[in-house]
Amino acid sequence: MIAELISVGTELLLGNILNTNAQYLSRELAELGITVQRQSTIGDNPARLAEWVQSAKSRCDILIFTGGLGPTADDLTKETVAACYGDTLQFDPEEWAKITGFFARTGRAATPNNRKQAMVPVNGRKIPNSCGTAPGVWFEQNGKIAVLMPGVPHEMKTMWSKTVRPWLMQHSNCTLVSTTLHILGGESAIENAVGPLLEAENPTAAIYCKTGECEIRITARAATVEEGEEMCRTSAAKFYEILGDAIYDENVPSLEHTLVQLLNEKQLTLATAESCTGGLIAQRITAVPGASAVFGYGFVTYWEAAKAKLVGVDPAVIAQYNVVSAPVVAQMALGARAAADADLAVAVTGIAGPTGGDEQRPVGTVYLAAADRSNAYVMHINISRNNREVVRQRAAGYALEMVWRLAKGLPLNGCTALSAAQAAEPAALQALAEACAVPVAARRF
Repeated sequence: MIAELISVGTELLLGNILNTNAQYLSRELAELGITVQRQSTIGDNPARLAEWVQSAKSRCDILIFTGGLGPTADDLTKETVAACYGDTLQFDPEEWAKITGFFARTGRAATPNNRKQAMVPVNGRKIPNSCGTAPGVWFEQNGKIAVLMPGVPHEMKTMWSKTVRPWLMQHSNCTLVSTTLHILGGESAIENAVGPLLEAENPTAAIYCKTGECEIRITARAATVEEGEEMCRTSAAKFYEILGDAIYDENVPSLEHTLVQLLNEKQLTLATAESCTGGLIAQRITAVPGASAVFGYGFVTYWEAAKAKLVGVDPAVIAQYNVVSAPVVAQMALGARAAADADLAVAVTGIAGPTGGDEQRPVGTVYLAAADRSNAYVMHINISRNNREVVRQRAAGYALEMVWRLAKGLPLNGCTALSAAQAAEPAALQALAEACAVPVAARRF
């Protein structure tokens, strides 16, 4: 089935409101195996809207509208779409009672223009609104469907999940099963590697980009849940063949959730030592329920003195190699692990910008180290974005990935090892600095 999303409201065209509804509905429809062919935004103009609806109706099976269901004179979406689908509207006393009751509960009185919100289709269906005054509408003509929902996000989402989504599933007369693969790497590289798999029709597979990672959502349409699950597993296996351990988990909220679960399973503890990320790694870990069982110490060591006092970095090493360097981050990780008596530790130092960089260490230069009780594994990367928050977020993501790989026993791509015994040896530190002089591609994808 092919769908088009149509957002109605002049305020959207003027940029006064961020349209989050389209993003939400696109993902929801993808889960249902419905292809979103186009997203459109139309101002509050009945003539233009009618012209667009007739055009969209000719190329799509389902049109989904958000906005334009309010009580004001320019809210004419319902009337316009009704005419396009050969329907008319009639006053619904039951809806009017709900509307007046809604206002009464908040100490207000409904005004005459609220009556237009109680107008519902003669041939179509009204869609209950448990969060507001405007009911939604479902029109259908010759197998073509139009769904109208409020533009207020929480009203729309509630209406969608409670009523519209179940109706669409009944309409499709099948069961939908989804699996989401969470993958470390960039969207373009991942899509290039698995491109042919994204073209399958059933199960479908769609890629979504996040900071430093991607998701691939596999959705199967089947007669039974069991059949759908088997189809998803067969499809997922093909992605695993190509992406391997770049896939860190399935159906989880984030990498930190996977990491905390893994540390709990292996009964490992973790400490952090952060400079340019300023506690962001620790914040992401402690946002996960149950993190207290595996995480006890997080050192924010912005100043050089803090690096020396809290995690034992040698000031002479800072003076020789710079605070943003492989020897310093190695000592940070090993020192944090020892100070916390943790099984593992991760450290980061870098230049987040937008100032502070130079020719040798441009903005985005980041050194990371993950340590266990024997070694530190050090990596030098360059995050090529002159955006402070992007550098910090991506550095934190790489740090979490390093700990996940270390705890799981996977290779730490692009890392150079330094033993705890070598951490104070000038020759070993010099060799580490030379080995990490050039930034590496930290990920396969």
